[in-house]
Amino acid sequence: MIGYLTPNHLLVAAFRSLPQKRTRAADRLHRRIFQMAPKLSDYFRDGEILAAKGDLDRPISGLALDSRRVMPGNLFFALPGRRTDGASFIDEAIQRGAVGIVAGKIPTGTAARVTYLHVADARQTLARVAHRYFNFPDRAVELVGVTGTNGKTTVTSLLQHLIATPAQRVGLLGTVSYDLGARVVPSYRTTPESLDLFGLIAQMRDAGCRQAVLEVSSHGIDQHRVLGLQLGVAVFTNLTRDHLDYHRTLDAYFAVKSRLFSGATGAAPKAAAINLDDAYGRRLAAAVAPHLKVVTFGEAPDALIRAENLRLNFKNTQLRLVWPEGAMEIESPLLGRYNASNLLAAFAACYALGRDLQVVAARLRSFAGVAGRMERIEEGQPYNVLVDYAHTDDALRNALAMLRPITPGRLLVVYGCGGNRDRTKRPLMTGAVQEFADFAWATADNPRSEALPQIFADMQTGLKHADNLAFVEDRRRAISLALDTARAGDCLLIAGKGHETYQEFADTVVPFDDRQVVRELIAVKKIKPA
Repeated sequence: MIGYLTPNHLLVAAFRSLPQKRTRAADRLHRRIFQMAPKLSDYFRDGEILAAKGDLDRPISGLALDSRRVMPGNLFFALPGRRTDGASFIDEAIQRGAVGIVAGKIPTGTAARVTYLHVADARQTLARVAHRYFNFPDRAVELVGVTGTNGKTTVTSLLQHLIATPAQRVGLLGTVSYDLGARVVPSYRTTPESLDLFGLIAQMRDAGCRQAVLEVSSHGIDQHRVLGLQLGVAVFTNLTRDHLDYHRTLDAYFAVKSRLFSGATGAAPKAAAINLDDAYGRRLAAAVAPHLKVVTFGEAPDALIRAENLRLNFKNTQLRLVWPEGAMEIESPLLGRYNASNLLAAFAACYALGRDLQVVAARLRSFAGVAGRMERIEEGQPYNVLVDYAHTDDALRNALAMLRPITPGRLLVVYGCGGNRDRTKRPLMTGAVQEFADFAWATADNPRSEALPQIFADMQTGLKHADNLAFVEDRRRAISLALDTARAGDCLLIAGKGHETYQEFADTVVPFDDRQVVRELIAVKKIKPA
């Protein structure tokens, strides 16, 4: 990706300067550059290439999986996709300067100056080759991978804060951003493609990071983006209904998540932190290999890292943290029972890394929270406004169940359902809202290419009573109406988009940040404090 991985510009320039016809020798500088260039054959092992056409000792300038990003001298991987096949872009890649093609089959029409490699699985091959190309960066950076339906972003952010020191930065790859040690860039995908993943970890290594945390999505596991990645600790938060449009069933979804702990992704983690309060977590803890070090967490009395005397307040969460060697009182700025679970997950991972929990817990006092995760918007208004990423029925129910008992006034909600995603969760989200909220506004989330009336129709099938829920197509207007309705002591939850700064429509993406919209509207309305 442009801006994420830096190509070898000197080598790319050398390839760009090659004459089209190889009738005269390259100049002395280019000859020296090519002598130092990596060879295509350096990155493949016996048995990985099923058939080849062309020179395997050809120099390459880098790897590419997007034909639009190909530079002269690149080795292009034509990956299969759900909507398009990378093989359709082979000609474009060659026109842009690719000297090698890796694909599920060798095309019938081939170019004379290009090497073609037939492999059994182009995605798996990309992961293995990228791992080697970036010189196994996960061997120099101790990695903690966090997987689960909910909580990945909060747990990774917490972990980064808890284990970092002024002298040692900790890298992070997640939904909100990529912290590479020397720079922070916006995230474009929760778990990047393997080429970007290993390239980004290599940047962390080169910037001096010795630890890093990353969110590991089920898509990332299933599509071999983390194939071969060596984790120091793998963390399992929970499993609820999400991505069933992709995985079809919860059991299939769980089977994919489990692969991160079994070694099916190519390298088993050295330790695992698993949530015993989650039914699938207990199932996972019982199924992992006996030699794997397992640190369980939760409120369950048999959890190794557990919370006792949990107090859920409106402005903080208090609990007694208990572990085999000790116990201490904890106060966290994160709200709700599920955030207590996220906190335990982070402490369990620290414990698995061998950290002193007394030292780690002291750093919690300076944790500012996570962007778009129960983020409080304070502009002097006499009621509370929280922006949260909850976009599944389970996440929404957890958020509202947490806010209901600690809200002195009414609980108001703005929510929506994304287009081109699991339709079965839409009525369940409406049901969750109506179970807890005093009034709600259903609106657009990221409609994508799906008609908003169809999304609303699915949401309406979950209606139990229509007098406390309004459907408003424009998200800004829905937020405005909610702010007009709110009174002192009320709590307004704006759910679904969290940290996102855009809205996706069929043919465009427009800027839209719930947090900024709230601030702008409060300023315009000149809402006075109580």
